[in-house]
Amino acid sequence: MKRIYSLFAVLAMTFSSCNDSFIDLVPEDSYTSDSFYKTEAQFRQAVIAAYVPLRDVLVNDYFTSEMRSDNSIYQPYPSNRGTAYVHRENISDFTDNSTNAYTNAVWQHCYTGISRTNIVVERLAKSDLSETVKNSISGQAKFLRAWYYFKLVRLYGGVPLFLKEVTKADDAFLPRSTAEQVYAQIIADATEAVAQLPAPGKFPQSGEATKGSATMLLADVYATQKKWAEAETLLNSLAGMGYALHSEYADAFMPANKNGKESIFEIQFLEGTVTGTSPNPLTFHFLPRSTSTAIITGIAINNSSTGGWNTPTTDLINAFEKNDKRLDASIGIAEGAYNSSDLFTYSANKSIVDYKPATGKIGVPYIKKYVHAPLAAVTGSNDNFPVYRYSDALLLLAEAQNELEKSPLTPLNAVRARAGLPAITGGSQAALRDIILHERRVELAFENHRWHDLVRSGKAVEVMNAFGAELKKQVNYLTPDAYQVTANKLLFPIPQAEVELSAGTVSQNPGYF
Repeated sequence: MKRIYSLFAVLAMTFSSCNDSFIDLVPEDSYTSDSFYKTEAQFRQAVIAAYVPLRDVLVNDYFTSEMRSDNSIYQPYPSNRGTAYVHRENISDFTDNSTNAYTNAVWQHCYTGISRTNIVVERLAKSDLSETVKNSISGQAKFLRAWYYFKLVRLYGGVPLFLKEVTKADDAFLPRSTAEQVYAQIIADATEAVAQLPAPGKFPQSGEATKGSATMLLADVYATQKKWAEAETLLNSLAGMGYALHSEYADAFMPANKNGKESIFEIQFLEGTVTGTSPNPLTFHFLPRSTSTAIITGIAINNSSTGGWNTPTTDLINAFEKNDKRLDASIGIAEGAYNSSDLFTYSANKSIVDYKPATGKIGVPYIKKYVHAPLAAVTGSNDNFPVYRYSDALLLLAEAQNELEKSPLTPLNAVRARAGLPAITGGSQAALRDIILHERRVELAFENHRWHDLVRSGKAVEVMNAFGAELKKQVNYLTPDAYQVTANKLLFPIPQAEVELSAGTVSQNPGYF
């Protein structure tokens, strides 16, 4: 739905007007915060504005939720040691601190979204709109607030819990709530969203959050808290809402299938150059940096200042089983060579399956699942970004059932069958736990789940230290303090600016300065 793609202005532009008082600061033909939130259309514009920071979170979150894991690394850029590059590399290497611009950006954009949802929720309650309209708008706002806080609490632990519109300076500074308090609010918001929002109905969906979106979010929260029975009940309800897998894995990411039957919630993008469109720039972030990406993208885009991130690791590539269709659908090979400026000159686009480099060339893996031809004049694509897919729900259901000592084989094998893999026929609870975690890794690669999965499973410290030790054998650019992962590193630092502005009410996470 186009109104989800566009950022509507919540307050109109102020125009000149003539009246008796030339010092009147509120012209009659302009909106103020007191006059705007009245009609259904105005509230719907306001809730659309609360979706917009999702895009801003996304263009930073692949550093914190994917590159923090063993799924992806970066292409080194030794000829450019600017802060923007170093800060992003530090997140991947576990050498980041509280002044890191990119972890701080995730914090800021989440709170921007929260602020907008708080205004909608508080003002909507005082409006005279019908209950049906209120439920639709409130359900979306509470889903979004729950999602933003869920991202924050997993990355930073307990955070300041803002639930009201900030109207004066004294309200702008709150101490950190505990993680338990934040989770309690997330569950309350998500539960209300489940009750208030409609089921998705027909597909493709509009792009707005639905009962399915809120159900999946709440199940994810319960799984994170090890409340497996509650998660299982919610996840079992999704099939009845019409969700299903596409017949081919690659189809789930095709722009033609946006908001389709496998989509539970997506971040919306729209290709084009006219006002209101917002192309997805991530294709160019995820390719080797070059003066021309034409061999892969079909257009000569210079991504020398934006590319080189989220490069698939050899460890992930080797994790795919033989004949897994997802490997070729998820990862490609850019073949070519680096020049003296550390920029890549593409010579061929190759399949990763049984790849061997041509003489004198090297192959750099890249994320293929989001590469779909953009318009010629646009540095971005029409691809949405998946937050929750039905295959994610099936694998989370398998995880919940396994933890409840039930058989997880039906949902697990539904995902494997589509990938062209043989069914799992049994195993101990511990063995199946590892199989499901592995399945989530390859199924959901580059969808910003891997770091959260490692933390939830209790394997993050072990896996990432082992991964770092192997990576240091393969590359020569890591510093000795890279991949020294301890329990403190399971959380990111609170932004130092927040600590300083709070005058001591917001404490720093242990192990950071």
